[in-house]
Formats: sequence, structure tokens, C-alpha cells
Amino acid sequence: MKANQAVFAETIEQIAAQDKDLYMVTSDSRGSGKLVNFGEIYPDQIVEIGIAEQNLVGVASGLASMNKNVFAVSPACFLTARSLEQVKNDVCYSNNKVVLVGISAGVSYGALGSTHHSLHDFAALRAINNISIVAPADAFETEHAVKAAIESKQPVYLRFGKKNMPNLGQEISADFKIGKARIIKEGSDVQIVATGETVWPSLEAAKLLKEEGISAEVISMHTIKPLDTSVLNWEVPIVTVEEHSIYGGLGEAVGSFLLQNNHCVPFKIMGIPDEETVSGSQNEIFEHYQLSPIGIANEVKKLLR
Repeated sequence: MKANQAVFAETIEQIAAQDKDLYMVTSDSRGSGKLVNFGEIYPDQIVEIGIAEQNLVGVASGLASMNKNVFAVSPACFLTARSLEQVKNDVCYSNNKVVLVGISAGVSYGALGSTHHSLHDFAALRAINNISIVAPADAFETEHAVKAAIESKQPVYLRFGKKNMPNLGQEISADFKIGKARIIKEGSDVQIVATGETVWPSLEAAKLLKEEGISAEVISMHTIKPLDTSVLNWEVPIVTVEEHSIYGGLGEAVGSFLLQNNHCVPFKIMGIPDEETVSGSQNEIFEHYQLSPIGIANEVKKLLR
């Protein structure tokens, strides 16, 4: 079990050994981004901007325009809020192939509260043209997402959390491709579509449901944009689960597809509602908003009723 951002750092170190054009640009975040070791091994391939996120994206864009493979690493809450104009214009509009890495995403910072929670990033970036949005669920998806991002022809946003994550396995979908969801568990009664660190509790919820005779399919929708609609089963109820606001994220993307294509099924978006911020550890916040295995299983049963 490793945190996805730790797997990201290990993968980058391996790639940098063969790629001298790979650069990491950080905003005083090499510690939290697990890049201290990278900086010691490859001091000429890391650029420290300091706490200046707009400059971070600008410098990363400049390096990318010189055909460098650039990762801009910063806490997701700041990278996708303070730097949004630069992401829109310097990266996406200018088509500079930067990999934006939002670390400590969602409610990973827990008790630091609303200023450090990133519950808006999917919504903000979905509205910007020319960027893929990827939130890996485990080490397997993280490693392959990093490699795929380098090969991508357009900018990519990678979203990582701090929590140690179990390996979900690849029994059903053993490959990884940006824009192609993974079936983690097959099922026939209900479909649970989750992303990032909510995939594991969704899988655990499916195990609880199985004990009650309910067959739940679990999808890791690691790519929010472009959305893989081919895996959606509109013949059964669908529950979406995300560590994000219920507005503008995975749930609304799935719901929009269903409605615009005349697929009417029982449907539930699980995420963070529009209310005063709840602080605490990530686990405590997940429990509060029913994003735990028991909470997800209970919402599925309500929907089936």
C-alpha cells in the first residue's frame, strides 16, 4: 500500500533516468510531492518556483514550448484556483503539453479546512478546452497514468491524494488508457461508478452488498474528461462516487450523458454537498458524507428500493 503521489514520484524517477528532457517544476512543494529524492538525484531537472502558483504554470508552459516533458506539481487546491487563468491561456489555449499534477487533492489535507480542500478542480477544468482530467485509484493506475500523460498529445491534469491505497487488482481490465474506464468488479443489479480514492470504498461496498444478494458492478472512471460513456449500463440503477463537490464533477458528467441520450434510470450522485465545510481527517470526512463502504452500500440499497 502506497500513496498515489508516492507512486507518482517513484515513476518519475525511473523515467528521468532515461529522459534528460523531463523537468519537474514545483511551488515549494517538493516535500509534499515526494520529490526531495528526485531533486537530489536530478538537480538540473527540477525547478523551484516558490509559493507562486501562477508563475509555476507560466514557467512550465515556457519549458513545454521548448519541447521539454514538463510536470507542474502543486497542491491541487492552489494549482486549479490561483493558477486557473494560466492553465486556461498558457497551457490549454497555447497548446503547451504540460502535465499539471494536483497533489493532496480532494480532502487529503483534512483538518486544514476549506482553504486546502480541492472540491472544485474537476468542475473548473472540465469547462476548459484541450485538457484531459485523470484521477487514478491505485498504484497500477497511477504508474500508467504518468506514462500515458507523457505520451499524450495534449495537456493533462493528474490528481493524486496522500492516503496509502490498496492495489485494486486488474482481473477484469488489465490495461490502462486515458479516456478508457476500468471494470474493477462485474455485477448485474447496480453500477457504482467511482473515481480516484473513492474507488476502493466503492469496491468494499460492493462486497457488503454481495452479502445481501445484490450484485454491484464497480467502475474505476479514472478519466473524468474525456468520459468513457461506453461502460455505462443504462439498464440498471447507477451511483457515482467522487471526492469532489456534487456539482460539476463525475456525477454531473455521467448524468448529463444519460439525460441527453434519453436514458432514464434511477441515479444518485455521491460527493460533497453545498454546505458549510466539515473539517477532520479524510476518513472522518468520508464517514460524515457517507463515502465509506457502509455509506455507499446504504445509498445503493435506497436507490434500489
